[in-house]
Amino acid sequence: MNTLFVALGGAVGAGSRYLLDSWITSLYGTAFPWGTFIINVSGCFLIGAVLHYVEEGVLSNRSRAFFAVGMLGGYTTFSIFSYESLQLLSAGNLAGYMLNAFGQVLLGLLAVYLGVIMARGTRRVWRTGRGSK
Repeated sequence: MNTLFVALGGAVGAGSRYLLDSWITSLYGTAFPWGTFIINVSGCFLIGAVLHYVEEGVLSNRSRAFFAVGMLGGYTTFSIFSYESLQLLSAGNLAGYMLNAFGQVLLGLLAVYLGVIMARGTRRVWRTGRGSK
Protein backbone atom coordinates (compact mmCIF):
# COMPACT_ATOMS: atom_id res chain seq x y z
CA MET A 1 0.00 0.00 0.00
CA ASN A 2 2.89 2.39 0.71
CA THR A 3 3.95 2.00 -2.92
CA LEU A 4 0.72 3.67 -3.98
CA PHE A 5 1.37 6.58 -1.62
CA VAL A 6 4.92 6.92 -2.95
CA ALA A 7 3.65 6.93 -6.55
CA LEU A 8 0.93 9.49 -5.83
CA GLY A 9 3.34 11.70 -3.91
CA GLY A 10 5.87 11.39 -6.72
CA ALA A 11 3.32 12.59 -9.24
CA VAL A 12 2.47 15.59 -7.05
CA GLY A 13 6.15 16.38 -6.44
CA ALA A 14 7.26 16.05 -10.06
CA GLY A 15 4.32 18.14 -11.27
CA SER A 16 5.03 20.77 -8.63
CA ARG A 17 8.69 20.88 -9.59
CA TYR A 18 7.85 21.37 -13.27
CA LEU A 19 5.32 24.13 -12.62
CA LEU A 20 7.45 25.97 -10.07
CA ASP A 21 10.60 25.72 -12.17
CA SER A 22 8.74 27.00 -15.24
CA TRP A 23 7.31 29.93 -13.26
CA ILE A 24 10.65 30.88 -11.66
CA THR A 25 12.43 30.64 -15.03
CA SER A 26 9.80 32.91 -16.59
CA LEU A 27 10.52 35.48 -13.88
CA TYR A 28 14.32 35.33 -13.72
CA GLY A 29 15.44 33.86 -17.04
CA THR A 30 18.03 31.17 -17.65
CA ALA A 31 21.32 32.94 -16.83
CA PHE A 32 21.37 31.07 -13.49
CA PRO A 33 19.29 27.98 -12.61
CA TRP A 34 17.20 29.75 -9.96
CA GLY A 35 14.36 27.28 -10.34
CA THR A 36 16.54 24.31 -9.42
CA PHE A 37 18.28 26.29 -6.70
CA ILE A 38 15.04 27.36 -5.01
CA ILE A 39 13.44 23.94 -5.44
CA ASN A 40 16.41 22.12 -3.90
CA VAL A 41 16.67 24.48 -0.93
CA SER A 42 12.92 24.49 -0.29
CA GLY A 43 12.87 20.70 -0.62
CA CYS A 44 15.58 20.48 2.04
CA PHE A 45 13.53 22.67 4.36
CA LEU A 46 10.40 20.58 3.79
CA ILE A 47 12.13 17.22 4.24
CA GLY A 48 13.66 18.43 7.48
CA ALA A 49 10.22 19.32 8.81
CA VAL A 50 8.44 16.22 7.48
CA LEU A 51 11.02 13.73 8.75
CA HIS A 52 11.17 15.46 12.13
CA TYR A 53 7.40 15.08 12.41
CA VAL A 54 7.68 11.40 11.46
CA GLU A 55 10.42 10.84 14.07
CA GLU A 56 8.28 12.57 16.70
CA GLY A 57 5.22 10.50 15.80
CA VAL A 58 3.24 13.50 14.53
CA LEU A 59 3.13 12.01 11.03
CA SER A 60 2.71 8.33 10.22
CA ASN A 61 4.96 6.13 8.09
CA ARG A 62 2.28 6.32 5.41
CA SER A 63 2.63 10.11 5.49
CA ARG A 64 6.41 9.64 5.24
CA ALA A 65 5.90 7.48 2.15
CA PHE A 66 3.70 10.13 0.53
CA PHE A 67 5.54 13.31 1.54
CA ALA A 68 9.22 12.42 2.06
CA VAL A 69 9.76 9.55 -0.36
CA GLY A 70 7.12 10.33 -2.99
CA MET A 71 6.37 14.03 -3.13
CA LEU A 72 9.76 15.38 -2.11
CA GLY A 73 11.49 12.57 -4.01
CA GLY A 74 9.68 13.76 -7.13
CA TYR A 75 10.26 17.38 -6.20
CA THR A 76 13.97 16.96 -5.43
CA THR A 77 16.31 14.14 -4.46
CA PHE A 78 18.70 16.74 -3.12
CA SER A 79 16.51 17.08 -0.03
CA ILE A 80 16.91 13.48 1.16
CA PHE A 81 20.62 13.57 0.32
CA SER A 82 21.00 16.63 2.55
CA TYR A 83 18.97 15.10 5.36
CA GLU A 84 20.92 11.83 5.28
CA SER A 85 24.20 13.77 5.31
CA LEU A 86 23.04 15.70 8.37
CA GLN A 87 22.02 12.44 10.08
CA LEU A 88 25.51 11.01 9.53
CA LEU A 89 27.11 14.17 10.91
CA SER A 90 24.72 14.28 13.89
CA ALA A 91 25.59 10.66 14.71
CA GLY A 92 29.27 11.60 14.82
CA ASN A 93 30.08 9.66 11.67
CA LEU A 94 32.38 12.23 10.10
CA ALA A 95 33.85 9.78 7.57
CA GLY A 96 30.36 8.73 6.47
CA TYR A 97 29.30 12.35 6.24
CA MET A 98 32.33 13.28 4.13
CA LEU A 99 31.87 10.29 1.84
CA ASN A 100 28.15 10.96 1.41
CA ALA A 101 28.26 14.75 1.10
CA PHE A 102 31.35 15.17 -1.01
CA GLY A 103 31.36 11.78 -2.69
CA GLN A 104 27.89 12.13 -4.14
CA VAL A 105 28.52 15.66 -5.36
CA LEU A 106 31.89 14.89 -6.95
CA LEU A 107 30.87 11.51 -8.36
CA GLY A 108 27.56 12.98 -9.48
CA LEU A 109 29.34 15.70 -11.43
CA LEU A 110 31.72 13.13 -12.90
CA ALA A 111 28.81 10.86 -13.82
CA VAL A 112 27.00 13.72 -15.57
CA TYR A 113 30.17 14.57 -17.49
CA LEU A 114 30.70 10.92 -18.51
CA GLY A 115 27.04 10.63 -19.47
CA VAL A 116 27.37 13.65 -21.74
CA ILE A 117 30.55 12.25 -23.31
CA MET A 118 28.85 8.88 -23.87
CA ALA A 119 25.76 10.52 -25.35
CA ARG A 120 27.85 12.65 -27.70
CA GLY A 121 29.67 9.55 -28.91
CA THR A 122 26.44 7.62 -29.35
CA ARG A 123 24.91 10.50 -31.26
CA ARG A 124 27.86 10.59 -33.65
CA VAL A 125 27.51 6.84 -34.25
CA TRP A 126 23.80 7.22 -34.95
CA ARG A 127 24.37 10.14 -37.33
CA THR A 128 27.14 8.26 -39.13
CA GLY A 129 24.99 5.13 -39.39
CA ARG A 130 22.05 7.04 -40.83
CA GLY A 131 24.19 9.05 -43.21
CA SER A 132 25.79 5.99 -44.81
CA LYS A 133 22.53 4.37 -45.91
